[in-house]
Amino acid sequence: MIPQKWIKIVFINLFIVALLGAVMRYKIAYSLPFVDQDNFLQAHSHFAFAGWVSQVLMVLMWDVLQKYLPADSLRKYQGLLLANLLAAYGTLLSFVWQGSGAVSTLFSSSTILISWIFAWVFWRDLNKIKIVNTSFYWFKAALLFNVISSFGAFFISYVVAYNIQEPNWYLAAMYYFLHFQYNGWFFFACGGLLMEEVSSQMPLKLQKSIFWLFALACVPAYFLSALWLPIPAWVYALVVAAAIADLTGWYLLITFFIKKSPVAYQHLPPQTKWLFVLSATALSIKVALQLGSTIPYLSRLAFGFRPVVIGYLHLMFLGVISIFIIGYCKKNQFIRPDKSGITGITILVAGIVLNEIFLMIQGLSYMNYVSVPYISQLLLGASVCMLVGVALLIPAVTKTSISGIH
Repeated sequence: MIPQKWIKIVFINLFIVALLGAVMRYKIAYSLPFVDQDNFLQAHSHFAFAGWVSQVLMVLMWDVLQKYLPADSLRKYQGLLLANLLAAYGTLLSFVWQGSGAVSTLFSSSTILISWIFAWVFWRDLNKIKIVNTSFYWFKAALLFNVISSFGAFFISYVVAYNIQEPNWYLAAMYYFLHFQYNGWFFFACGGLLMEEVSSQMPLKLQKSIFWLFALACVPAYFLSALWLPIPAWVYALVVAAAIADLTGWYLLITFFIKKSPVAYQHLPPQTKWLFVLSATALSIKVALQLGSTIPYLSRLAFGFRPVVIGYLHLMFLGVISIFIIGYCKKNQFIRPDKSGITGITILVAGIVLNEIFLMIQGLSYMNYVSVPYISQLLLGASVCMLVGVALLIPAVTKTSISGIH
């Protein structure tokens, strides 16, 4: 399979993620008896992680290596990407078919094993490069956090397999996995892609400061999701310090872009600029919410309501990560700036924004024990909007090769 087709494949995978989401929203709003909601939810979440974000990040990180190493030495990534794709589809189909079971566990475990191999291979290739680039720090941190996150997934399997009746263990393991995926693997891989684009314009000292603020905060920041557990005072102090470190790192990064944007990024098409602005806005909201969650009462309140948790996770997954990836792909001409691409991105982003607004309304209503009429139908509409946007976007994926790979 020629390398440029991987971008097309990952956006087809995003369409499948959006399709599953729309089906589940339809079942909530109306009725779809033949759909097992729990099975679809498992399939949706696992495939979103392995088939969309992890797959596209692997492709884009592989593309970065083409700048530094001979293409012939990197053909091994074709096999890794194909293996991850097959494992992701196996996970998707098995969860739809049986939910949590032996087959789905086998496939989902396979995606973890492949991610370990990818981490090992990519790390070794980075070490072969003589040039020192801070983007490599971000990529290595991303790979490390991806491996760390997998222990949460294995502990979840252990709790389920042995039917351990301790909900705190399950929740702690689930939030552990999600934290090191979202705030570790996804965030730092995107940070590496960003630094690869802007490192020549940013002072080296500033680059290192921003990286270390985020990197050192990542591990203690996990406990932001677990303040409902009885934790020692010194751990809570680390949690607060981590939230402040994230805020500081984000402040340094965003102020740099604000100062540079009038000159450095004036050549970017308006839609591409808006994609990065929206991703940055979503991340600003996320950092602010993270700081607010250091107050134990607010943390227990937020994590006690499922719609709030879902809204927060979608904010990071769609608002920060997915919009950034689409903006990155558009900037690097992996998506053609034709009518289909522009329209598709516009509708998709509109759906993401509406989805977040409706989830926020739903979360606040649950916290105040108020019912919002037609909220399920509104969320369905946002899901359909995202589905249509991705469908229009797929034909605009470029037919030219990625970074000249043939």
